[in-house]
Amino acid sequence: MPRTFDRAGALKKLREFYRSHHRPPSFDEIRELFGYRSKNSAFWIVRRLIESGFLRKDPKGKLVLDQLTGVKLLGSVAAGFPNPAEEELVDTLNLDEYLIRHPEQTFLVKVTGDSMIDAGIHEGDLVLVERGRSPKEGDIVIAQVDREWTLKYYQKKAGRPVLVAANVKYPPIVPREELTVGGVVVAVVRKYK
Repeated sequence: MPRTFDRAGALKKLREFYRSHHRPPSFDEIRELFGYRSKNSAFWIVRRLIESGFLRKDPKGKLVLDQLTGVKLLGSVAAGFPNPAEEELVDTLNLDEYLIRHPEQTFLVKVTGDSMIDAGIHEGDLVLVERGRSPKEGDIVIAQVDREWTLKYYQKKAGRPVLVAANVKYPPIVPREELTVGGVVVAVVRKYK
């Protein structure tokens, strides 16, 4: 049975596992990851990881990552006039928790085209979409209109839904037959280089 617990080393191993597998390790994989032979050691390690806030168990007993996808939040920066700033650790921010309210209803879609460029959504961006949410006037939605999918502003004109681009080159889309909203965009992710 292990007697000491290296928090920094444990976090590093878990992050490496998560990056390569895109999921938390199982109990058996935790045992192997930390170099132990017995299942009791795996349970001891999991208990320490939970106490340290790195893992938690969901209602079904499955391991869930907490801090592994976290990023240090170092305060704020002015986007207007420059002002003096000091780097201070404000918190650790888990991007999944910050962006996603309903994980089981949320998915990512890669954007193609330039019809939403004036809304700040560019080709190659990823949009985070939440299913099952009723769109409000002005929401950006993923919608199927007359059997084709698109990303546009949701509006109503004369009580009928209309999809409007954020680029003057594109006319509004009025469905001829049907319009089905697949989800509401809740965030945009852009990677620079």
